[in-house]
Amino acid sequence: MNPVSHAARLGLSRGWTEFRKSVTSGQEMGFTVFFAMVIVVVLFLQRDRTVVGTSLSLAMATLPSAVGMMLAMGAYSGTSGALTVEREDGTLLRAKAIPNGMVGYVVGRLLSVALIAVISILIVLLPGLFVVPELASTDLAGWLTLIWVIALGLLATMPWGVIIGSLAKSPNSLFMLVMLPIMILTTISGIFYPISAMPGWVQTIAQAFPVYWLGLGVRSAFLPDAAAAVEITGTWRTLATIGVLSAWTLAGLVVAPPILRRMARRESGADMEQRRQQALQRYG
Repeated sequence: MNPVSHAARLGLSRGWTEFRKSVTSGQEMGFTVFFAMVIVVVLFLQRDRTVVGTSLSLAMATLPSAVGMMLAMGAYSGTSGALTVEREDGTLLRAKAIPNGMVGYVVGRLLSVALIAVISILIVLLPGLFVVPELASTDLAGWLTLIWVIALGLLATMPWGVIIGSLAKSPNSLFMLVMLPIMILTTISGIFYPISAMPGWVQTIAQAFPVYWLGLGVRSAFLPDAAAAVEITGTWRTLATIGVLSAWTLAGLVVAPPILRRMARRESGADMEQRRQQALQRYG
């Protein structure tokens, strides 16, 4: 068997094991569950209100965008956060010492992050079937659209999480590199407010990043066609969504490997010990 393929298979096995371990750990899943339940509570409070001028419930209008936001946040922060922490605790250094170990590590980590992202979305959607009655009326085409948006969205965002994690100096630096940009992009990407009502230059910036397209894709899965009237062109722009997310996927797959290899080459026991001492000073 090809050594790289063998390493990838071991990575898939490791990723599945890490996922199972994570979902049974209250500490690791605590924030994910808490954040998802906050969204469910918001939907519950919105269930009896409607979007002005329509019969669409406010909860149903909020749900798709919230799912898109969760998908982006989980992919970016989950991948970059794990990579940064495991650089600090020596996991990456040990993977580097094994032939094709970095291949297995990355495959395993991406699988684990992807599965946790899907679980977080299910934690919202399953109660949403009872809290938001319109969700239960989604047809097969809508659910299939959701599946390809999630799959393509993860491919478009996780490689960039790897890139950010490779460039971050410490877990503490991730707020400026991940969370703050995601919060800004979420604000301008039509997640909480129709993007068509924003200034043209804001719309242009938002459309350059995956967050907007993830929200648009999920809205196209769940909302009626009439709801597209508040979008930029008055349509769901399915082909554009596929095109932009695919472009981010290809760019990430091209850029991530050399950056990750460069980071791995520079890893050493001395660097790890220095980071460990710095971590002890931060938390000790």
